[in-house]
Amino acid sequence: MSQMDLAIQADISTRHLSFVETGRSKPSRDMILHLAEELELPLRERNHLLLSGGFAPLYAETPLSSPHMASVREALGQVLSGHEPYPAVVVDQRWNLVDRNAATGVLLRGVAPELLVPPVNVLRLSLHPKGMAQRIINLGEWRAHLLHRLRRQMSLTADPDLAALWQELDDYPCDQPEPEIDRPGPGDIVIPLRLRRGYRELAFFSTMATFGTPLDITVAELAIEAYFPANPETAAYLQHQHHPD
Repeated sequence: MSQMDLAIQADISTRHLSFVETGRSKPSRDMILHLAEELELPLRERNHLLLSGGFAPLYAETPLSSPHMASVREALGQVLSGHEPYPAVVVDQRWNLVDRNAATGVLLRGVAPELLVPPVNVLRLSLHPKGMAQRIINLGEWRAHLLHRLRRQMSLTADPDLAALWQELDDYPCDQPEPEIDRPGPGDIVIPLRLRRGYRELAFFSTMATFGTPLDITVAELAIEAYFPANPETAAYLQHQHHPD
C-alpha cells in the first residue's frame, strides 16, 4: 500500500502521514490506533505500534486458563463436542494445539508418540514423516496447500517463529509432486485431505472459525479448524465409529 493510498483510506492528509512516517510529527495515541485499524494489524502488532509511539499497550493477553476466560473456554468446548463425530481442533496463531475433540483420534492413528508431547504443533503433526504424512494419500497436494497458507500468514505477521516453522516443514521429504497453485481434481470443490485407513480412504475438507470482534490477544489468535467428510463413505464411517451399534 502506498503512502497516498493509506492517507486516502484513513482520511488524513498525505503531508501529515509523511511527517509521521519520517518522524517529523509525533502521532497521538488515537492516530496510531486509527492507522493500525486501517492497516488491519493483528492486536499483538497494534500493541507493538503503540509502544513504538511511546504509549502503553492497549490490548491484554489473558491466559485461557484465567477465570475471566470461562465463557471462551465454554464456547470452545461446545463447538468441539458439538462437531462430533467429525474431528475439530483449536489452535493458536502459531498452529499450536490448544484443544481437540475425541473424533480427532481418527486423524492421529499411527502418529509417533513424541509428536503428541505438548506443545503439539498441528502443521508439524500433519507433515512430519512420522506424523500424519505417512497416511496422507495426496501428500504433495496437501503439503503444498498448508505451506502456501503458512506463507500467506508469514507475509501478514512477519512472525519469526512462523518463518522457522515454514523452513522446518519445507525441509521434510515428499515423494509426490507439489503443485505451485491449488488445482481442483475431478469433482473436487475444495482441496481434500485424503487419508489411508486400513483398506479405506477417508476424505475431509476443513473450515476455519475465529471469534468476532476480539479485544484480547489470546482470543484474537484462537482459531477452530473443523473437519467435515468430503464424501458419503467417510461420513458413514465416522458415524459408525461414533455409534458402533
